[in-house]
Amino acid sequence: NKNNNYLFIGFSGEDRGLWGSNFFTKEPTLSLEDVNYMINMDMVGRLNEEKKLAINGTGTSPVWKETLEKLTNGRFDLVLSESGVGPSDHTSFYLKDIPVLHFFTGQHEDYHKPSDDVEKINFEGMEMIGNYIFSIISELDDDGELAFTKTKEEDQANTPKFSVTLGVVPDYLFDGQGMRIAGVKEGRTADNAGLLEGDIVIKMGDIEVVDMMSYMKGLSSFKEGDKTTVVVKRGDEELKKKVKF
Repeated sequence: NKNNNYLFIGFSGEDRGLWGSNFFTKEPTLSLEDVNYMINMDMVGRLNEEKKLAINGTGTSPVWKETLEKLTNGRFDLVLSESGVGPSDHTSFYLKDIPVLHFFTGQHEDYHKPSDDVEKINFEGMEMIGNYIFSIISELDDDGELAFTKTKEEDQANTPKFSVTLGVVPDYLFDGQGMRIAGVKEGRTADNAGLLEGDIVIKMGDIEVVDMMSYMKGLSSFKEGDKTTVVVKRGDEELKKKVKF
């Protein structure tokens, strides 16, 4: 649209604490009042066979959900989250009252490792996501300024703090009961206990695990050296595994 301008930015320092995007929103090269919305593509190279695509920030404008679902056309199995806050650069813009969307194809066991090689990238999936985002932008081209809405955030004071980890990569696209393991880190607690990729953690000690928040709550009750029993679903079986943190 000749009446709209599109700014493409590659932010640095994201893993250090959203350094680049935070600096930009504090020292912008244009007035933030002129920024209509921000689309964040962070880790979109591993679209799986089920075509599961996570989109965060859908509650930051009233138009997002209707637009996203209207334009999907069966291409993706969408996993939607309303929150505008998350561990990626869209958060910096949301905190300036700008509507945001964050596209994400899920965590994987090669994250931050030299094994994250080019042959593992799903280029066709990236093209599908790119075309989907283009259709969203095109749909909104003549709609003028999008309304911004604040989303309900987890109370930071009630967010569990923990000093130990299980040594797994959670499957953030899993929308069932429990916490599904997307990857197991070699030599860490879960690996030593015999947990496998695809296992679904449903209990840690006395804590029932129904989602990521209850999983973190379970972890927060342990310290280094503690022993407990973790219950996982593996296929149709429920297995009990002894773990030591």
